[in-house]
Amino acid sequence: MSVESDAAAQITQLLGGRIGASLLLVEQPQPDTLRFEIDPGAVRAAAKALVQDTPARYLITVGIDERPLDRGFAIVHLFSLDSEHLFLALDCAVDSENTRIDAITPIVPGANWAEREFRDAIGVEPEGHPDPRRLMLPDDWPEGVYPLRRDFRYDYHPPSAGNVRPVLREPPKGSSVIPMGPFFPTLEEPAHWRLFVEGEKIVGCDYRGFYNHRAIEKLGDSAMTYDKLPFLAERICGICGFIHSTCCCQALEKAIGIQAPARARYIRTIMLELERIHSHLLWLGIAAHIVGFETLLMQSWRIREPVMWLTEEISGNRKTYGMNCVGGLRRDIPADLTAKIQEVLLPVERELRAVRQAIVGDTTILARTKGVGVLTRQWAEQIAVVGPPARASGIAIDARVDHPYAAYDEVPARICVQEGSDIWARVVVRMDELEESLRLIRAATAAMPGGPIRTEIAEEIPPGRIGISVVEAPRGEAVHFVMTGGDNRPYRWRVRAPTYPNLQAVPAMVQGETVADVPITVGSLDPCFSCTERVEAVDIRNAKTRVYSREELLRMWQEKSAPGGER
Repeated sequence: MSVESDAAAQITQLLGGRIGASLLLVEQPQPDTLRFEIDPGAVRAAAKALVQDTPARYLITVGIDERPLDRGFAIVHLFSLDSEHLFLALDCAVDSENTRIDAITPIVPGANWAEREFRDAIGVEPEGHPDPRRLMLPDDWPEGVYPLRRDFRYDYHPPSAGNVRPVLREPPKGSSVIPMGPFFPTLEEPAHWRLFVEGEKIVGCDYRGFYNHRAIEKLGDSAMTYDKLPFLAERICGICGFIHSTCCCQALEKAIGIQAPARARYIRTIMLELERIHSHLLWLGIAAHIVGFETLLMQSWRIREPVMWLTEEISGNRKTYGMNCVGGLRRDIPADLTAKIQEVLLPVERELRAVRQAIVGDTTILARTKGVGVLTRQWAEQIAVVGPPARASGIAIDARVDHPYAAYDEVPARICVQEGSDIWARVVVRMDELEESLRLIRAATAAMPGGPIRTEIAEEIPPGRIGISVVEAPRGEAVHFVMTGGDNRPYRWRVRAPTYPNLQAVPAMVQGETVADVPITVGSLDPCFSCTERVEAVDIRNAKTRVYSREELLRMWQEKSAPGGER
């Protein structure tokens, strides 16, 4: 297929000149997506050409088991050419008998976790990877069992491999190890850092996460049909639900070749910005709590409540809205509620100005954030950091501008950038973005057109199509990749939340800092780990607590839901 833009032609010419006959096929499945099928032996050279000779930015890597399609495995490295609003996909076929491919992490440090993940998930080994330890699988997961292969059932529980010791990184000579997590007072979810210290000074660290991997992608491409997928996507994050359901729907809409109606795109914009407002206010309160500014915690969460009430009035829910569907929306916003949105946000805007003035003049906050947790622009670019942490390091990226979606092409967003590269710069970026979100909502409600809110899908969705979508979540750019399959369900669904690349920057951010600054440095990323899968019950008769196992909860649910069972 011929390429449709000058930028696409230039990228094609560049790769052709670098890898020659190893560039096997070039196609442009959508105007904003350029796919290169390349020989796997040339993948490192192709990646090097993109990141060193173009402004392409690494997004994520997708591992796909294509053996049922009479192929082997596919490794797809995704990049973004932001200035040209273009996605680039390096698609490599890996033989099913020789499951190895050159790692691109030595060239693209931001690919570190993604390459370890496809090794864990489908069993393709990234040769030359600088840190080939497990990433997403538990330490006692049996060898040779790969959960994202097509012959692995989503409800299969493999037997434990026994008492396996994790592979730990050795601390520098002469340093001590301080554990932070998996459960820690200022971390709402499980994550484990091993801090290497000399006295109070941090000289390195090691990270272990994925304690509650929920197998959402596996459910998405094995147990869920297209119409159910947005509701599962909405539960990826406890805060960014609408972001993920929008991103999922847009990826599917691209693959199908449809677009949501104009009114639906405007409503998506309004809901996305409402979600950004309440998320940033939530973060501001938590950050204040970490540094001991409890008054700011209470005030920011008080200001947030009317926004939550508003989202509940629009959708019926404070958080999981259930509004998005493939092709548009399930619910409209009536005219009287549109007017109320403006009414509710006026006092929010007024009170935010007072909060900003209080923060700017607070010497304690400045002392805890100025010059602390520095993330240099160079390292942020190499790690592919996104969102407020990237913009606070002077990197002007924002999915609303780089790849306009919803109504952002008609109601353009302003990218809020700071140069400080420290925690304070991240605070300022988020405060600026709160003001920008209020402006965008006013503009979108004023310009919102009438008409339908859903485009019907008239024909069966053919297999083998791909769709790539990005949405700017409060924490940064979320990425969804979809490859359509048969039986009304995707063949492969890949999700990259913004915390995924951002967490990889923590070692550089805490290097040289004191132990006391680690919680607020990590907190400045606004990290979102997976929710814990445990329930603690308190018996109100005797105040005793207990934790129920998964099996007990399942049995209780079956008993309660059986005919004649207690309700």
